[in-house]
Amino acid sequence: MLIRTARPDDAPRVVALRSLVHPYLVRGIASTRQMIAQPPPEENWAAWVAETDGQITGWVSAFRNAQTSEPNFGDISTLHVHPGHRGRGAGTALLTAALAHLRSLRVRRVRTWALTDSLPYARRHGFTPSRELRYSALDLRPAPPMPEPPAGVRLLPLTGLDPYQVYLLDDAAAPDEPGDVPVDATSYSYWRSECWENPGLDRDASTVAEVDGALVALSLVKRDGDRMWSDYTATRPEYRGRGLARLTKQAALHRAAGNGVRTAYTANDEANAPMLAINTRLGYRQTASSWSCLRELT
Repeated sequence: MLIRTARPDDAPRVVALRSLVHPYLVRGIASTRQMIAQPPPEENWAAWVAETDGQITGWVSAFRNAQTSEPNFGDISTLHVHPGHRGRGAGTALLTAALAHLRSLRVRRVRTWALTDSLPYARRHGFTPSRELRYSALDLRPAPPMPEPPAGVRLLPLTGLDPYQVYLLDDAAAPDEPGDVPVDATSYSYWRSECWENPGLDRDASTVAEVDGALVALSLVKRDGDRMWSDYTATRPEYRGRGLARLTKQAALHRAAGNGVRTAYTANDEANAPMLAINTRLGYRQTASSWSCLRELT
């Protein structure tokens, strides 16, 4: 077994491994290749793979969280090992590499995510479970009907919109999103790199609600073949309570289904009752749970 830095040409095998271990996570080959080759500079992002006989059998990435105002906060993302290669030290070796990288960045507080069955492993390595994240799936056969917006509301695809205006909407809606740290420091350059210029972003399906010429709600779709990920659905605080989040998400699902998407996935914090209720109303069913886990670094 070899632990080495991830390379862009690893992308197809990384996606194949992720699809096996986490079938509800949607990130295609082009998007994964870009993530490895051109990560946002603000993150100091790095990733490693475990390689066994030429096969990629494990993955992890680690980075400084560039979206929060909390200082010295970092993430270890999507640590996973092929089921047939567990119990041989690959996971611990990958975790060790990730922690060493974060220490070099002077990160003092670390978050990772663990499936419920992996919580004992996380605890053994000094992490404390914090919040539950619920993954849900929706079969888009048949497609949800296109919703009829109320008077004065237009449901527009992302195609042709000014990305800076979409960013301002995203930025205004994000700070009170439930989580371990606030999402309140996302720069426009970071957002463009991670969202707007992501090869997986489906601008034809992604939908915003416009009221009196202002963008007030959105539902972003990232796609890989006939699967999609509802990346983010939110409404400006002053426009909440009008059902706009449900309208934009239903419209996005309708448009995605019309372009060949067959299954939609999403994830929500356990405390996000309004979004969980919207997903239930749309027909989503929970498929898995994971937990955010926190650790102090010294």
